[in-house]
Amino acid sequence: MKAKWFYDTPIGKICIAETDGKISHLIFMHASLSDDYIEEETALIKKAATQVFEYFDGKRKEFDLPLNPMGTDFQRSVWAALETIPYGETRSYKDIAVQIGNPKGVRAVGMANNRNPISIIIPCHRVIGSNGSLTGYGGGLDSKQFLLDMEIKNG
Repeated sequence: MKAKWFYDTPIGKICIAETDGKISHLIFMHASLSDDYIEEETALIKKAATQVFEYFDGKRKEFDLPLNPMGTDFQRSVWAALETIPYGETRSYKDIAVQIGNPKGVRAVGMANNRNPISIIIPCHRVIGSNGSLTGYGGGLDSKQFLLDMEIKNG
């Protein structure tokens, strides 16, 4: 089964989706999801939304959800590395490339980060440029800054 539901958050409207009993997407409203998802707030989607709102309230620093981000093996290795970045900290694209054993793959890491289908829960917002600058984010740079500031404040 594929289901999706929409929520208003402090950084705008999001869509949380599940595929076969695992969270497959947390996307911002300007992103698109295929038409084969039914609109239904399943128990798992509701649990994910509860955890996301606890995160926004500063009460949750780690998520406890079954995830199924669909992508290539390389993308999945990048996304797994993102999950190791502690709350309130950042890493550079180069740091992630080195962590996954591909130190020359900085650009590829950037592309994989950009294609992360489960934003916030898989914290791609914690990846910044090597010079400390904010770089692209699916929810926009204002949202990325909001999330980073919120984590520092609630750390």
